[in-house]
Amino acid sequence: MAADDDSRLSTGRFARLARLATMSAKLSTDVVARGVRRFTGKEDESILGEGAAEKLVATLGELKGLAMKLGQQVSMDPDLLTPEVRAVVARLQNQAPPMPYTQVREVVVQELGRPPGEIYAQFDEVPIAAASLGQVHRAVTRDGREVAVKVQYPDIARALKSDLDNLGAMVSVFAASTRMVQGKAYYAELRDSLLEELDYRQEAGRALQFEAAAKALPDVKVPHCLPELTGEKVLTLELLKGPTLKEFLLHLDTHSNEERFRVSRLITRAVWGPLLLSGVIHADPHPGNFMVLPDGRVGVLDFGAIKKFSPAWLDVNRELFTRVVKEEPIDVITLSEACGFQFDDREAGRPFVREVLDIATRPPRSRDFDFGKAFISRDMRNLFLKNATRIGGIKPPKESVQFYRAVGGLSQNLETIGARGDFKSVYEEMLALVP
Repeated sequence: MAADDDSRLSTGRFARLARLATMSAKLSTDVVARGVRRFTGKEDESILGEGAAEKLVATLGELKGLAMKLGQQVSMDPDLLTPEVRAVVARLQNQAPPMPYTQVREVVVQELGRPPGEIYAQFDEVPIAAASLGQVHRAVTRDGREVAVKVQYPDIARALKSDLDNLGAMVSVFAASTRMVQGKAYYAELRDSLLEELDYRQEAGRALQFEAAAKALPDVKVPHCLPELTGEKVLTLELLKGPTLKEFLLHLDTHSNEERFRVSRLITRAVWGPLLLSGVIHADPHPGNFMVLPDGRVGVLDFGAIKKFSPAWLDVNRELFTRVVKEEPIDVITLSEACGFQFDDREAGRPFVREVLDIATRPPRSRDFDFGKAFISRDMRNLFLKNATRIGGIKPPKESVQFYRAVGGLSQNLETIGARGDFKSVYEEMLALVP
């Protein structure tokens, strides 16, 4: 039992912060040196070397929780890391160090009343994936259905709350020093969303909600949830078989541009389709949450971060989507205000909002768009840095946090895939989804 005790998560707020601080100190020299080389002209230089990336993965993988989620986000940025280093950091998407089966058994008994061997006809003790909040085991139900069973790490709730407390303290200091008091509201939106991911019963409901929203998309497969085999810390879903998008990205050089364009179209439809149809979006679209299915469809996984938008936000974004694809005039300030944006100075904010829209909508405005040379993430980051003082006068609504998390993640995936083609046609076919 001692070995199992050693595998328990570090959950204390200051202990976790100390682990991160120690890791940061060890990595800082490597990051600074490489940053200088990038600045002096070596554009292909990653901010991390492979050795530093291994240290990052080891620490964040052990910490799990929010620390690991932030690592997942870093692994998606096509401009920060070389493909070789990104492949190392991408292990954080579904290859964290797993908890031992004895702990898995404890959680299942606690949640479902009996051990896995009595509930399922078959339950594989070795997980097929392990991520930030839990790990996934392949199983077979008593009536013969193949399923994926997600089991939450026993101490992850305390660990996540510790991480969020640390982050919240930093947000409060930043908000006070910059007078960007709305930062606290955005952080609260993100905090609430992440804490809700701890309740797998809520995730089961969101999985069913997303499945209904994607029903009109025959090329998007959402695994069916089994509520009768689900508890607060155990979730049972239909098992999807095939490589994840993460695995697809590891072998990009073996895929033709035609295949990369096909996959790009599918994940675009998986993110935008349910939004346009039902106002529902998958706000955590990292490559470990998509599957390239053998039958030509895209599979979608992990429903803890499903977001249902307000009617006002949905109406405005449907109109904006339509106007962008049809290349019709757009009054960016009027539309922004209609869905909850506030401006200290409407006209002063107009050029910045216009440029944000121009960068973000490059793909649907082009018949021959090359995502391998898009630089959308880089240009957007540079735009925000250049306008740091102006941003404080623009206050987006809280629900924009999850929207930008979703579409920003999609854009990073598409840049990493690097397909070239008629992306305008991809968005044109989705116009039919707008009521």
